[in-house]
Amino acid sequence: MELQGSVALVTGGTSGIGRATALALAERGAHVLVSGRDEVRGNGVVGEIRAAGGRADLLVVDLRDEASARSLAARARAVAGRVDILVNNAGVYPYGPTERTSGQDFEEVYSLNVKVPYFLVAELAPEMAERGHGAIVNVSTMVAEFGDPGFGLYGSSKAALVLLTKSWAAEYGPQGVRVNAVSPGPTRTSGTAPMGDALDQQAAQAPAGRPGSAEEIAEAIAYLASDRASFVQGAVLPVDGGRLAV
Repeated sequence: MELQGSVALVTGGTSGIGRATALALAERGAHVLVSGRDEVRGNGVVGEIRAAGGRADLLVVDLRDEASARSLAARARAVAGRVDILVNNAGVYPYGPTERTSGQDFEEVYSLNVKVPYFLVAELAPEMAERGHGAIVNVSTMVAEFGDPGFGLYGSSKAALVLLTKSWAAEYGPQGVRVNAVSPGPTRTSGTAPMGDALDQQAAQAPAGRPGSAEEIAEAIAYLASDRASFVQGAVLPVDGGRLAV
């Protein structure tokens, strides 16, 4: 129960890595605010946490811009009074050639993957700093670290989040707010299911030789959110089966 008494906001918390993270943080004692678009799935996650004796509330929101991010922060305060842990997990991960990317595709990816985390941090990090403690964990990707055909749009948006992670650590770290990121490799979730064999082929390039699970990524996020990572600042933790090692 290392997170007992803390409030955690998990964006994209109704499925995949976000769902696993919400469950992991609740298991450690946090009051989890599950943010997502799908009310049915969200209620399922909240119900699962409550059935296990934890605390959780659902905040249904379609994150897409500055206004929606600031609104979510306000709703989180209204429900729980404050946010001690922010997990910026919500994101889209398109795959395809650069020449087939539309302007709308570009705007949607950067709006959710970069703009939304930026303004959630703008809203919540100063309050954490005033209290003298807090943890922010950004979910990046291994393809933010190297070039991979078809992943330019997605990878570049997450590369921006990696730089923001380091900048925010420098900005808010002196006031007790730890900002870090996890960098998942191929992970088997409902969202990556359409990739089919391509997911296994991508995972085969790493020493682990298999895709990761959402729960494995969530364990890394929970570590960075906890005081066990009290001396970890501005780090990007690869959880990719060793892909960056080869």
